[in-house]
Amino acid sequence: MTQAPNSTPDRAAAGVLFDPIEPFSHGHLDVGDGHHLYFEECGVADGMPVIFLHGGPGSGCSERHRQLLDPALFRIVLFDQRGCGRSTPRGEIAANTTDHLVADIERLRSHLGIERWLVFGGSWGASLALAYCARHPEACSGAILRGIFLTGQDDLDWFFRGASALLPVAWERLADYLDESGQANIAQHYLDALRSPDRLTAARALQRWMQWEAALSSPGRLPPAEAPLSADALDLALDKYRIQAHYLANDCFIGEAEALRCAAAMAGMPVAILHGRLDFVCRPANARKLQHALPGSRLRFIDAAGHSPFDAPMTAALVEVASRFHVRGSFDGWADSWN
Repeated sequence: MTQAPNSTPDRAAAGVLFDPIEPFSHGHLDVGDGHHLYFEECGVADGMPVIFLHGGPGSGCSERHRQLLDPALFRIVLFDQRGCGRSTPRGEIAANTTDHLVADIERLRSHLGIERWLVFGGSWGASLALAYCARHPEACSGAILRGIFLTGQDDLDWFFRGASALLPVAWERLADYLDESGQANIAQHYLDALRSPDRLTAARALQRWMQWEAALSSPGRLPPAEAPLSADALDLALDKYRIQAHYLANDCFIGEAEALRCAAAMAGMPVAILHGRLDFVCRPANARKLQHALPGSRLRFIDAAGHSPFDAPMTAALVEVASRFHVRGSFDGWADSWN
């Protein structure tokens, strides 16, 4: 068996995750409104602090997310956002908005006694990072943003209709069963269905949404038409996607114009933007738009990478840029690559 490279430069070159690790501390933080956030710390307690913001909305953190950053260099803080993953109550949308999440991040920073941290977020996590960094720049040493999602109606229209031109067979599974009203506004149909109190209605929409999302995330590999879930897995998925629908139906409580205003407010902060050239979930044009709004930011489009941080070329780029920031405290010398 070939051994994975150990050093950060070697892993960056190979696009290899760091070895699996366990948290050195974890717990639940009471943030009010009946919500308790699960959080954990990995790596080294005296390392450079970094907060990991997961995507979704609604997804939660996974063990693999711990492996994206060098545990010998960083104090890696991960947490499940309100209603997500191991946070409780799971699936709760009451008192669950972007403003609440921004306040939660700041409360967690204070709880852990961290003065400033690097903000590391992808997809929805990158959107949340914009909101947090703009409101609390004094708490942020820099930001690494991947797979840019600007939270506006254009993003929603792309996901539910525009991307159909790229994957017509997969999209037919999403849309073919809809009546004329559903066809006219497919995004609204699915948002309403996922928020329906009727479990069967929600479950049917969930299956089609998940299959479409999987097709966009892994272009070239059409998921099976039927992917039945166990009762427990269905409960988990319904909670996750109900939160996602709650946020998407409200422009994630940000909207594109506000997201870009947040970016402008981050001028002078070291920011690296990474976006896969094959990202069908979030349009690469979003990353260029964000760079225009964020003076001094660095942008790289990553060849042969889609939306996932675990695509080897994207993993390599994330490892490289995080290592550079650890050494320099900036992204100076990390050249743009957007042609």
